[in-house]
Amino acid sequence: MPQAISALLNARWIAPVEPEGQVLEHHALAIQDGRILAILPRDEAMARFSAETCLDFATHLLIPGLVNAHTHACMTLLRGLADDQPLMTWLQDHIWPTETRWVDPEFVRAGTRLAIAEMLRGGTTCFNDMYFFPEATADVARECGIRACVGLIALDFPTAYARNLDEYLEHGLTLHEALKGDPLVRAAFAPHAPYTVSAPALERIGRLAADLGIPVHIHVHETAAEVAQFQAEHGCRPLERLERLGLLSPRLLAVHMTQLEPAEIERLAETGSHVIHCPESNLKLASGFCPVARLDAAQVHIALGTDGAASNNDLDMFGELRTAALLGKGVAGDAAALPAARMLRMATLDGARALGLERETGSLEPGKAADIVAIDLGQPETEPVHHPVSQLVYAAGRQHVTDVWVAGRRLLADRRLTALDLAATLRDARGWRERIAAKHRA
Repeated sequence: MPQAISALLNARWIAPVEPEGQVLEHHALAIQDGRILAILPRDEAMARFSAETCLDFATHLLIPGLVNAHTHACMTLLRGLADDQPLMTWLQDHIWPTETRWVDPEFVRAGTRLAIAEMLRGGTTCFNDMYFFPEATADVARECGIRACVGLIALDFPTAYARNLDEYLEHGLTLHEALKGDPLVRAAFAPHAPYTVSAPALERIGRLAADLGIPVHIHVHETAAEVAQFQAEHGCRPLERLERLGLLSPRLLAVHMTQLEPAEIERLAETGSHVIHCPESNLKLASGFCPVARLDAAQVHIALGTDGAASNNDLDMFGELRTAALLGKGVAGDAAALPAARMLRMATLDGARALGLERETGSLEPGKAADIVAIDLGQPETEPVHHPVSQLVYAAGRQHVTDVWVAGRRLLADRRLTALDLAATLRDARGWRERIAAKHRA
């Protein structure tokens, strides 16, 4: 008698990511209790299982959910506010003053809801965030059913969220404690950058992160000017400062890293540190080029992120995949560098590993959470399909994502969001635009 299960997904192709480069044809994925029960040939699956929901994806590729390893999710509300500016002008003259005026829990909730709508429609099932009021981000992520790692933010200066380091850490530790046992949402320390968080503060955060076993998510070496200024003021490069403080380790998520010397790449590899590559934000802000092919050759762990929508200007992981692959080849001068299967791994399993989630998500394997994305390759932009993973990276876009599951829950069904009121989300976003624009006009 067939085994009763919750869902069976029959697909033209499945790319499980582990092992890298494998593509299964005419296979099915069985889901039970929010987890992957089995992956096996379609005919065997139909004989073995009786599914409450059985779906056929005759022209689709199934992949693990994409992991956006660096976001400022609620900055969707600042999308397009101050384009075409260099990084420090953009931050100091536009973004920080606007945030000072507007950021509060309601701003964070509205912006995060908009971000999650965009990410789910683009196949992202997990995001790693850094922003104020992470409690609000966690609430919205839980409400929408997406997987998230929220940043316990820290800065040397007061904001609407906290007056000093002690208060930042007090808020953060309270949130970390509240998230214990949460199946979808967890926390990481998120000191902004070495130039905005002092050495004693970073050292303290590093000790806490080691004690709690959680990541440290931080901007590092984003621009040449930032590195040069830091070296002039402190007598060392920012990454060297982090190493002296004991922060180079498998817990470190170093975002951007466009300025790297050979010895620094070697130390990143030796310490098991992670680099989070955000190619489109770096290009738009003219921040520089992360040497991804050299990092990959040195076996440094690399994941992909979009950065915030105020500097990208989208949260499109398909765009990041393609840009990272093409830019990486161009910077390396090697068309064979960073092949498609390697890039898909960076956007899935390597992102999960950076967050300590590799046993839960990032690949399609029995026992893991059913975090799954269905991409329709039977469209004019993606036919004919010679190599499904290459087609995914070099030709497909987020508009080809039709269905998304997180922990077995179908959050996108035939392009329709099932757990989020899109009309209300858009109304809220437009309301915030009017408030921000009115203040600017005044």
